[in-house]
This record gives sequence, structure tokens and C-alpha cells, in this order.
Amino acid sequence: MPPSEPTPLVFYVEDDDNIRDLTLYALRQAGFDARGFPDAEAFFAACREAVPDLVLLDIMLPGIDGLGILAQSRADRQLRDVPVIMLTAKGTELDTVCGLDAGADDYLAKPFSMMELVSRANALLRRVRRTEPPSHGGRIVRGKLALDPDAHQVEVAGTPIPLTLKEFELLQVLMENPGRALSRAQLFEAVWGSEFFGGTRTVDVHMQTLRQKLDQADKGLAAMLETVRGVGYRLRSTE
Repeated sequence: MPPSEPTPLVFYVEDDDNIRDLTLYALRQAGFDARGFPDAEAFFAACREAVPDLVLLDIMLPGIDGLGILAQSRADRQLRDVPVIMLTAKGTELDTVCGLDAGADDYLAKPFSMMELVSRANALLRRVRRTEPPSHGGRIVRGKLALDPDAHQVEVAGTPIPLTLKEFELLQVLMENPGRALSRAQLFEAVWGSEFFGGTRTVDVHMQTLRQKLDQADKGLAAMLETVRGVGYRLRSTE
């Protein structure tokens, strides 16, 4: 970590003591201020004392599970913008979609290497820093869609819709390039950066959840996000 930057505070919720201790040790060795909690109650109690820079969540937990913790965090004014990585034994595509749709920013299935976890954590934190503040600014309006980079808000016909950090950034790239076909690799690089390990399939997963949210806000609106066969995606031009 550069000496000029504060030590990132990482909260990890995992009920298995051995896994939690090993992961916390690896994170501390990598320069993080890492703190572990066995359940939702201990996690939220700690959040009242300090807001973390990054949260790592297991799904299978006693009491409130990881998805429940994620949902409560996204509804909390202090925690809603904190990036979250899901760490879980569940590794199917359906589980990944559910986690991302619930508001997670990344997903890592067990067993995972500590080196990859540290790399993903660093990449996500760098990505969050680069989005503050937006360099271009300015409200972007495409048909019923309006995106405000400064307020970090998307509206459909004047009504705000909740998006995860990555969904917001993906939509922003598309709205800044209306009518232009962008490859999965271009979108991947623009949103996740070269450090991310998820692969361009991650773009498809986020496009799926983004389309679902647009359709929930206004039936048929998801059609604005067009699939370009053999290339990637584009935002249909409204001009």
C-alpha cells in the first residue's frame, strides 16, 4: 500500500473460525486492517463504531445469512456504497447472479487462493477510488433514462432505481456511447479494469441483472440495451 493512503478497513463475516482466522491473517499480511465477525449481529455492531472500506461476506451463516446482511447493508445510508465481495462455497452461475443482483460487487467461490482474494480486494478498492469524483460529470439523458454521475443516481422517467456500483458503471459507459457497439472486452476493461479476474462472462451476468432492474422500473425498457451478436452490447440511440 502507498504510505500516503490510509490503511483500508476490511470487515469479514464468516462463522467458520479456521477459515476466518486464515483469511484475516492473509489480509493483514497484505496491509489491510482486517476484522472478523461470526454473524450479522456482531458485524452490524462493529459497523456502528466504524464504517469499513470493504466487506467480505459468506452466504451460509447462522441467523441472517450473507444475502440478508447484504440487503440490509444496501438499505443503510452509511453502508449502501461500501463495496462487497461474496465469499462462499456456492459457486453456480445462479448463486453468482443472485449475489450480484442483491448488490454484491464481486463474487469468489471457495476454495479460493489468498493471493487472488487480496488481488481482487485491491482491484475493487482502486476501482472505487477512481470513480470519486467523476472526471467528466454532467447529467446524461437517453430517452426515459437519466444518469447523474455526481449524485451516483439513475432515474427512469424521473423515478430513481437502485443499482450496484458495477451496474451503474456499466450503464454509464453504454449511455456515454449511444448507438456504438462495445465489445465485452471493452466494457470489462472500462468497468473492472485489467486487474479483475472474473472474465468477460462477468459482463453478461451484470447485463442480465441490469436489464431485469430496468424492466422492473418500466416494462420493455431493457430493450434499450441491445445485444450485438458476436461483439457485445450497445445502448440503442434515442436520436
